[in-house]
Amino acid sequence: MSESEDAQGSEFIPSPEFLARQKRVMDAIQLKQPDRIPLILGMGYKLAEMGGITKQALYDNPDQAQELLEQAAALYQPDMIFGAWHTPEPSKALGDRMTKWPGYGLDANGSFQFNEQEFMKADDYDDFLEDPSDWAVRVYLPRAFRELEGLAMLPPFGMSLFGYYNVVQNYATLTLPPVVSALQAMSQAAQAQAEWLGQIIASNQRMAELGFPPMPFLAVFIEAPFDFMSDTLRGMRGIFLDMMRQPDKLLAAQEKVLRIQLKFAIAATRAIGSPYVFIPLHRGSDGFMSLKQFEKFYWPQLKEMMLQLIEAGITPWAYYEGVWDQRLPYLAELPPGKTMGSFQDSDIFKVKEIVGDTMCIMGGMPIPLLVGGTPEQVREHTQKVCQVVGKDGGFIMTSSVLELEGCNPELIKVWVEATQEYGGY
Repeated sequence: MSESEDAQGSEFIPSPEFLARQKRVMDAIQLKQPDRIPLILGMGYKLAEMGGITKQALYDNPDQAQELLEQAAALYQPDMIFGAWHTPEPSKALGDRMTKWPGYGLDANGSFQFNEQEFMKADDYDDFLEDPSDWAVRVYLPRAFRELEGLAMLPPFGMSLFGYYNVVQNYATLTLPPVVSALQAMSQAAQAQAEWLGQIIASNQRMAELGFPPMPFLAVFIEAPFDFMSDTLRGMRGIFLDMMRQPDKLLAAQEKVLRIQLKFAIAATRAIGSPYVFIPLHRGSDGFMSLKQFEKFYWPQLKEMMLQLIEAGITPWAYYEGVWDQRLPYLAELPPGKTMGSFQDSDIFKVKEIVGDTMCIMGGMPIPLLVGGTPEQVREHTQKVCQVVGKDGGFIMTSSVLELEGCNPELIKVWVEATQEYGGY
């Protein structure tokens, strides 16, 4: 949503509070020094705790979820705020085997889980490399989604997509009941996704009216090529075996995935008008592979992805999960002021020292401190982060994980107030 137009096309006049918060965040992203350190709250399932409802109810009742989000915004007065991630409805429609949600694979109070499996077998590389789209539709989707198993009955794409006779003759397969069922499931999932997007647009509009800019960074989602191959296709065990047994095919597949994701991300950002791409990084941290392996299988592909996005006018926002202390010098190779980085468990002061002139740093507040710390500890840590990491700008205060489930609400309040007190420039 632009500043001048809301979801219905009527005029939106941003309040002074909206403009101040928006400028504060944008200045930090550009490595400028704002009036004070901006604060972004990812409330997540904390909203359910605040409302005394189950996590499933948070998804099932978007109106109540919106009310709770507004209450949190009014209570904490952050610069930006968002609630629980996505919706389980498309997963339900597709019979998703990759994820588990409250009320779908979990009890009503379970927390979202990614159920990693080996949907791509070790001997699938040749077919994947020859035609990723054909392999994905006829092999991957039936394995990963229960309701899409009928797609395995489709003929190889190849020439079935070219020429009058080939196209017409192969249309007959679309009438097979399992194929029809799969197509219907895809339609239901698409409708569920469209409904959720409508809810997000309405929520963003409402929050903007209240003076809180929407989070523009979460609209387009891609993965580092290694993570894509690992998370989505081979699984952790499979990918590490591939590094030893068939490294050339793994590298070739990563190159293929890199181009596919870049094409998608560039088209998607242009379509929605938001020049940001979110890249959660799962397997590149210090504990997963050696620096030698990182230099061969992870960093070159990730760096190329970021550089290509930057060249296209897009700002990558990477979430460096786990500890990246040994990898920080590599991140300093990125062009200054062109990326954003959220850091989970890295030494945030070391992050500032090594990449403080390279990227906008996000993070600073460890979740364990908000769960079991004392007000004095939270306040002292916040003051140090503001003074050291926030020095000269280019820093956005967030929790180490953008999910406040289980955190003490009083400690959240102490953290927010300390950030506002010590974060001024």
